[in-house]
Amino acid sequence: MRELKVVELDVDANTVLCQSDSGEKFTLRIDDRFRAAARGDRGAFNRSADQTMIDVEVHNVLRPRDIQAKIRAGASVEQVANASGMPIERVERFAHPVLLERSRAAELATAAHPVLSDGPSVLTLLETVSTALVGRGLDPDATNWDAWRNEDGRWTVQVAWKAGRSDNVAHFRFTPGAHGGTVTAFDEAAYQLIDPDFARPLRPVAPVAQLDFDTPVAAAPPPAPA
Repeated sequence: MRELKVVELDVDANTVLCQSDSGEKFTLRIDDRFRAAARGDRGAFNRSADQTMIDVEVHNVLRPRDIQAKIRAGASVEQVANASGMPIERVERFAHPVLLERSRAAELATAAHPVLSDGPSVLTLLETVSTALVGRGLDPDATNWDAWRNEDGRWTVQVAWKAGRSDNVAHFRFTPGAHGGTVTAFDEAAYQLIDPDFARPLRPVAPVAQLDFDTPVAAAPPPAPA
């Protein structure tokens, strides 16, 4: 039997965090059986529904700041909950303010100006992307924007959209600053969206030969007599 030591009381005051000698962490839910055991009240403990063991939930326990760091780096609530085994409600509680932060960063990035070969564009990123999608027959209102902070402290911004049955994403690096800041393309999809020649077809089309319909076509000569 492994011995656990109490590390701290969780912020919700309903769970005790414990740790083994190997560093593995556990959560011990504070319920009536726990309180009875802590008091040494064997009678009350035996009257509990389960008289054989205290319910110990084993998780890869993450501290609130660890949860927020993963969410800020781009993970979803579901990904953090699944990876750690923690209840999704607990992850959501600490993820909420960071999700708002990410949403705000994405909103600010749409007002930034894409950096082109000759300098920042006059149009904003949102205007540029919307114009590019309209030029390709797509709905600019059907886009989804997201952002997350990289290890270097800079923001990566993602725009997602559908074209037919395909799901597409493009990524930009956002640098806040005066007049909305700037964004630079981070992948090929992003380069195509901010390309000034956005109206060109997605696939190259061979040129069609030009015909002069005003000049009559000369009749073919009659066949030579046999």
